[in-house]
Amino acid sequence: MSLITLIIQAMATLGGLGLVIGIMLIAASRMFKVETNPLVEEVVEILPGANCGACGYAGCADFAEKVVAEDAPLDGCPVGGFDTAKEIGAIIGQEVSESEKEYPYVRCGGGIRCVDRFDYVGIEDCTAVIMLSDGEKGCNYGCMGRGTCVRACPFGAISINENRLPSVNKNLCTSCGLCLAACPNDILMFAKDSEQVHVQCNSHDKGKAVKAVCEVGCIGCKICEKNCPEDAIKVTNFLAEVDQDKCTACGICVEKCPQNCIEMR
Repeated sequence: MSLITLIIQAMATLGGLGLVIGIMLIAASRMFKVETNPLVEEVVEILPGANCGACGYAGCADFAEKVVAEDAPLDGCPVGGFDTAKEIGAIIGQEVSESEKEYPYVRCGGGIRCVDRFDYVGIEDCTAVIMLSDGEKGCNYGCMGRGTCVRACPFGAISINENRLPSVNKNLCTSCGLCLAACPNDILMFAKDSEQVHVQCNSHDKGKAVKAVCEVGCIGCKICEKNCPEDAIKVTNFLAEVDQDKCTACGICVEKCPQNCIEMR
C-alpha cells in the first residue's frame, strides 16, 4: 500500500470521525438546551458589565435572571444607578422611583491624631495590621489607614489622605459597598447627603482611655445628648449616635462637643 493511499485513508477516517463528533455535539446541544427568557438578555445588555458582585449576585447575568424572576430589586445594580434601574423597569414593565443616593462615610477622625503604639513594618493591609496585637493604633476601633478599602474599590473612588484616613470621591463612587465589606474595623458606613450630622468616631472605650490615645475621639460625656433640642443624639456604650430621622442639623451638638468629634457636613 502506497504512502499516498495511507494518507488518504487517514484523512478520510479523521474526517468521518469529526463529522460524527459534530453531529453528536449538535444533538447534545439541542437535547440539553436551556431555554432562557429573552427579557434576561435584554437586561444583561443594558447592565454596565462590571461583574463586580456589588449587587450581591454572581455577576451581571445572574443579577439579570434574578431581576426578571422578581427575586432582586430593579435598582439593585449600584454601578448602573438610577438610569439603569429605569431602563430595567421599562423592559419588565415596572415603574422605578429614584431614591437618594448613599455614599461611604468614614466613622473615624483619628488618623495621625491618634497615637501609634508601635512602628509597624509589614504588609500594607489593615487586616494584617490588626492581626498583629490588635493593630498599631492606640485605639482598637479606629482606622488603620493601610488602604484595604482603597484596593477593594474597583472604581478608584477611595484614597488615603494626609491624615492617614480614607477619602471618598463621590464623582467616582458607585456606592457598591465593596469598601464597607473589606474594612475589618467597620469604619465605613453608608450615609445620605441629606444626613448632615455625623459622629467621627467608632470607639466604645471609656472617656479616659479615649483621651489618652486620641485627640478627637468620643469620650461619652453626653454633653451632645443633653443639649440636643430634638432628642436626636444618644450616647450608648460610651459612643454618641445620631438619629438621622430626628436630626434637624441645628449644629448645637457640633458646637458643644468638647472633643470636636461631631461633624456637620
